Amino acid sequence: MARRILVVRLGALGDLVHALPAVAAMRAAWPGATLDWLVDARYAALLELVPVLDRTVVVGGRAGRPLLPVIRNLRRAHYDLAIDFQGLLKSAVLARAAGAMETVGFVAAQLREPAASVFYTKRVQADDRGHVVRKNLSMVESLGVPAREASAPLRTTASSVPGRVRDLLQLDATGRFAVINPGAGWPNKQWPAGRYGALAMHLRDRHAMPSIVTWGPKEQALARDVTAASCGAAQLAPATTIADLVELSRSASLLVAGDTGPMQLAAAVGTPVVGIFGPTNPLRNGPWRAEDTWVSRFDECECHHKRRCRRDTPCVHTISIEEVTGAVDRRLGGGGSRG
Repeated sequence: MARRILVVRLGALGDLVHALPAVAAMRAAWPGATLDWLVDARYAALLELVPVLDRTVVVGGRAGRPLLPVIRNLRRAHYDLAIDFQGLLKSAVLARAAGAMETVGFVAAQLREPAASVFYTKRVQADDRGHVVRKNLSMVESLGVPAREASAPLRTTASSVPGRVRDLLQLDATGRFAVINPGAGWPNKQWPAGRYGALAMHLRDRHAMPSIVTWGPKEQALARDVTAASCGAAQLAPATTIADLVELSRSASLLVAGDTGPMQLAAAVGTPVVGIFGPTNPLRNGPWRAEDTWVSRFDECECHHKRRCRRDTPCVHTISIEEVTGAVDRRLGGGGSRG
């Protein structure tokens, strides 16, 4: 058994969530081990909520440190094992530079940057047939860790945001509400604001459920467009931290979003989720609970996992409001088929 373990997954937010079940499985199998995680400063706030970690090592950004001091810090830990869940040259170099006795990553064919494999001392042929959570779990299974169930433990924290949202929506402590997160890191992942507004009207009229519209950096104008299109069915959320988003998701009865970090956070805490997918594969990147659902254009997409669309109109824009409201109705009714 490895006594000191370094996890390397620098970002992004949803990808960190996808690695949590594998890290939780290691903690369950090796309760006495020291378990540290190397992360980009932009996403370090999520790891503050992960109870199975001993230490978070932050690189880059105003909250992080320059690279060479970070590497010296890692080497002083004398790790037995470094595991790179990211598969980029940068992450592989950092995993190897930590000086662990063994550096583990996926085989070259399963890496975003195949050249990263030269930095591993052990290469794992992972289960890459389905969700990336399963791929990550199969990595630690190859190290002798039982991983029968996928869980993503996140601490409960004090947040004023759920109460403020209920006040905005004029709900008491038992009233149901939906979270709509319209933003996306890639333009071709983003469903039109007007359709999100129409979805909010459907949730109000069909399910007596008002909506709160969340937003991240540079997304407030988009969120305002959604609320303006909702005819009063949705309100603009206050600014939120990652911890606030987690607690807001715990309080919600539904979250609807594209392939984004907030969608993965909601899935991790068990909030019912409906995803809207264009260039990314929901079977690989969607919510992993069987009860959750999505609407997807991945099969017709010409720009799989590309940040820019080759077409004049992104394929996600061809998803109709009727398709999404149907998925919402099925999910709120107890689950259903995926589209």
